[in-house]
Amino acid sequence: MKNQAVVNLRQRNKICRANTITMAHGSGGKAMRDLIGDVFVGAFDNEELNKLEDQARFDLKSLTAVGDRLAMTTDSYVVDPLFFPGGDIGKLAIAGTVNDLAVGGARPLYLTCGMIIEEGMSVDDLRYIAASMRETADQADVKIVTGDTKVVPRGAADKLFINTAGVGVIPAGINLGSHLAQPGDAVIINGYIGDHGAAIVDARGELALQNTIESDCQPLYSLIHTMLQVCPEIHCMRDATRGGIATVLNEFAIASNVCIRLNEKALPVRDEVRGMCEILGLDPLYLANEGKVVAIVPAPMAEKVLQAMQGHPDGSHSTIVGEVTEKPATTVILSTLFGGERIVDMLVGEQLPRIC
Repeated sequence: MKNQAVVNLRQRNKICRANTITMAHGSGGKAMRDLIGDVFVGAFDNEELNKLEDQARFDLKSLTAVGDRLAMTTDSYVVDPLFFPGGDIGKLAIAGTVNDLAVGGARPLYLTCGMIIEEGMSVDDLRYIAASMRETADQADVKIVTGDTKVVPRGAADKLFINTAGVGVIPAGINLGSHLAQPGDAVIINGYIGDHGAAIVDARGELALQNTIESDCQPLYSLIHTMLQVCPEIHCMRDATRGGIATVLNEFAIASNVCIRLNEKALPVRDEVRGMCEILGLDPLYLANEGKVVAIVPAPMAEKVLQAMQGHPDGSHSTIVGEVTEKPATTVILSTLFGGERIVDMLVGEQLPRIC
């Protein structure tokens, strides 16, 4: 499951000689400084972070040169297991926070990183995760500029929890919001749904399923930037994480007081994911994704946006999966493969815990 390029990156700067995390690594003394210098500064390595101040500082002129509004977000990651096909908790933390900024139309610039580490965790695993975070940050063209490290006793956490916050800037003329969907708009998604949820089920090894499903975990800013260049007037955008595309579309329908109609024939679902869902009684519409953006696009621009998405490596399987109508308001309706219709409610309860 581990990326060899990341393995090579995390082998540099081995200042910390311990094999596992101890409470001393959270004490504020030399052991903690060695851990931070080895694992985090060694991996993230940029001018702002390397100052090791209690905060990162930026010239406001550099921000206003990019856009006219600031965007901020924060998220915490508790996925189990830490490593899964297609990614790990570090990649997930960076991609998820970048995507939360990007779907608001922002250019992601800076991230923070808070680590809550359980006593006894492998230092080598921590090095790998930090290197994976750096690789994903480079891919998204963002910098991890400040952070925090805490160590808790055995049993007080589950190996590692990560909190990331992000800052980005929204260019003038971009105005996205879940309340802006209008009748006639097209619903577009950038590829197969449910891959992340299915990959986590497989990685847990509890069900003895034999498949090769990988998480779709990836930063989406480059794709979203391409979409907005083609059509700055896109109305709504959201990354479909916990609760899947069903929950995202319900949020749009409620906020905009519209109906969203999906075509089941158009929904891209891998055979392996569909088969797993049939065995376990799950619905791909509710499975988590970590690299899928759902966009509500004005009808006259839908084909142009779709073509731009399909020409991008992160959107080659993009497709129009539905449309916005006026009634019944605040409702999502699926036209099924059998010619009928059913209401797609927002997710109730928890399909799969510890998914991100």
